[in-house]
Amino acid sequence: MPMLQINLLSGYNSGLKQRMTKALTAVIAGITRAKPEAISIWIHEVESFNYSRGGQARQPGIGASDPTLLVHDYLMAMEQRELDKAQGFLGENFVMTFPGSGNLTSLSQLVEWSKGRYRFVTKTLISTNVAYEMDKVVVFVNGTLAGEWPDGTAFDGVRFIDRFEICDDRLLRQDVWNDLATVQP
Repeated sequence: MPMLQINLLSGYNSGLKQRMTKALTAVIAGITRAKPEAISIWIHEVESFNYSRGGQARQPGIGASDPTLLVHDYLMAMEQRELDKAQGFLGENFVMTFPGSGNLTSLSQLVEWSKGRYRFVTKTLISTNVAYEMDKVVVFVNGTLAGEWPDGTAFDGVRFIDRFEICDDRLLRQDVWNDLATVQP
């Protein structure tokens, strides 16, 4: 029965603390094979006036946005062709790759590259998985694609996986794998 206690400066919102305990529970379960319901986590909050580092009182940092929501909001903006909104999710040196595309560094490149491949694509998300690494967060989204080929013929049920790298609440990289080539007329 693993138990974990966390000391945290007061000031983080409850949503961030819930994400933290859920992620830590998943890590502990994965490493120890303990059932999640047997894992206890306590967060002890400390007021900033009761804490110092280097002789200086400290304030809590700005917590990261939920990476799942960040990716889902970006994908929705792309699907609705709200390119300016989608651009707001991207880091300065964002790179994306799609099957056969090579590295693309702008949304306008993506739109130009995809013109001859399909009229539009929508995504149905089946699952989203988050992996926290020391220097970034990696989010995997998988599901199915539907849309129209350039000649207007519909397609659906095409598998895809998107892998995103996130740092400082910005998408740095998107790698896409899908089966469009196996169903293309």
